[in-house]
Amino acid sequence: MLRWGMSERILETTRGRVLGLLRRGDMTADELASALGLTDNAVRAHLATLERDGLVRSIGERREGRIGKPATVYAVTPEVDSLFSKAYLPLLTALLAELGQRHTPRELTTLLADVGSRLAAGAAPSSGALGERVQAASTLLNELGGLSSVEEVDPGRGYVIQSRGCPVASAVKQRPEVCQAIVALVAELTGAEVSSCCQRTGQPSCCFEVHEQPNRKRRR
Repeated sequence: MLRWGMSERILETTRGRVLGLLRRGDMTADELASALGLTDNAVRAHLATLERDGLVRSIGERREGRIGKPATVYAVTPEVDSLFSKAYLPLLTALLAELGQRHTPRELTTLLADVGSRLAAGAAPSSGALGERVQAASTLLNELGGLSSVEEVDPGRGYVIQSRGCPVASAVKQRPEVCQAIVALVAELTGAEVSSCCQRTGQPSCCFEVHEQPNRKRRR
């Protein structure tokens, strides 16, 4: 299964070159090795990792000579298209601009908070003490492209998630209300009260203050 936050930097690696070749057509490990100038074993190691990540799958066998066992044929999975696509950011930018025209700032903030809650529903539920839940939220933010760490400010009851960057920086620059989606995401994951202390001017960076709410019913 393709994991959240898988970096597009993979496209600049040997595995990215493997994916690029397989997007053009199904190939065997030997064919990939010849095209890339690598050994068969090196290519098979990359293919094993890509299969584990849900980006490549075996689709059958092909006999490449008169003797010997047939060779496995590999193909990319549909998830690969999202790694190569350049359309998501322009589409999101245009969508936010249109939503900003159709809704008041308050309505847009509410809508984006709902989006954050929906996004949280796709993550594994966190459990344990508040500190553990906050750490799980920080880990997810990092998987989405952040660079966050957790600081305990009130033992067992208050934490700050501070990130050097923002996983939705381009969108936040256009519409600051987008930050509310991440606030709602963190709130759903931690089952706590969350407020933003983000830096939205210059280079955006994420900051969230998280405090325990004993009477809040957490999602299951």
